[in-house]
Amino acid sequence: MNTRPLDGITVISLEHAIAAPFCTRQLADLGARVIKVERPSAGDFARAYDERVNGMSSHFTWVNRSKESLTLDLKQASALEALKTLLKTADVLVQNLAPGAAARMGLTAEQLHKDNPRLILCDISGYGNNGPYRDKKAYDLLIQSEAGFLSVTGTPETPSKAGNSIADIAAGMYAYTNILAALLQRDKTGKGSTIDVSMLESLSEWMSYPLYYAYEGATPPPRNGASHATIYPYGPFQAGDGGTVMLGLQNDREWVQFCEVVLEDAELAKDERFDQNFKRNEKREALLVIIDACFSQLTTAQVIAKLDQAQIANARLNDMNGLWKHEQLQARDRWVEVGSPVGPISAMLPPGKNSSYAYRMDDIPSVGQHTQRILSEIGIPANEIALMRAQGAI
Repeated sequence: MNTRPLDGITVISLEHAIAAPFCTRQLADLGARVIKVERPSAGDFARAYDERVNGMSSHFTWVNRSKESLTLDLKQASALEALKTLLKTADVLVQNLAPGAAARMGLTAEQLHKDNPRLILCDISGYGNNGPYRDKKAYDLLIQSEAGFLSVTGTPETPSKAGNSIADIAAGMYAYTNILAALLQRDKTGKGSTIDVSMLESLSEWMSYPLYYAYEGATPPPRNGASHATIYPYGPFQAGDGGTVMLGLQNDREWVQFCEVVLEDAELAKDERFDQNFKRNEKREALLVIIDACFSQLTTAQVIAKLDQAQIANARLNDMNGLWKHEQLQARDRWVEVGSPVGPISAMLPPGKNSSYAYRMDDIPSVGQHTQRILSEIGIPANEIALMRAQGAI
């Protein structure tokens, strides 16, 4: 029997875009029943971001498998009442609505805990539930900017955003782990709790290395493209066939191996210009000339073979097509198929293999696919559901 850690846990989510859906999809991966509340007809606006997955949005496909879709127009009393009925027996409420929206509907901890003291409430917002930025709108790129991520990412001339939704991902991960902790805490106390997750604080935590590097006004790490800001050689280097190899040296022992095996120049390891990392970092332009002179005579495969022989960490500069076909992911059977409104699609299993259970990998729902069933479950008669549908409440 495949018993998962969150079997029997019900999560209601007022979610859109990425942060909250990423959090709740991971709860669903562990077996939780996740009921996704969407707007009638259109649903989560992330459904319309693009049509890259056989007509479905790439963002939506990523973070919404294994969920049930319930459409409710929460501006209508009947729909809001249905939601409040659901929350009386739910375990978790997750929401990342606009600042103040949940409170205006009466979905506060004070109100909800009167009916369900065991309910765990998780609010995900750009800046948190208090402070001068509380009501400020926040999107992933804006938080990357506020958190200083752009100041250390990119080239010296051009700040660059991350190629994925890193601020949303950070907030979704901290919401996920905080909810798991809150469930453990509830087992001890018998009571639910409230969680206030800020995108700014989540990404700021991930910025702690550059923060400490710039401690007490010190010069922050510079933007160096794909190269490491403070370790060298560490980053992309060109091979003679036009390919790019990423490599990284972490210590002086590896520097000696790099010189002897890869560059085939043992004397270079003793060169006082380069015998410590801070010196190599300061004189990276001179060292690059030496490395390029060697690598230009080799193919990408030959450079990687030499790096492997010297036990120097390295990687290919892969693209998305290469990642889909990555031999390591295929060897570890990380791809499965899940159902969707447009048919079966490939999906990656969550990171981390557990010997005692398999992850839940169920369908991606269509808008409102489960509305009728869910409303029936909470005792709303069929004629009232039909009336709600006619009034556009569902």
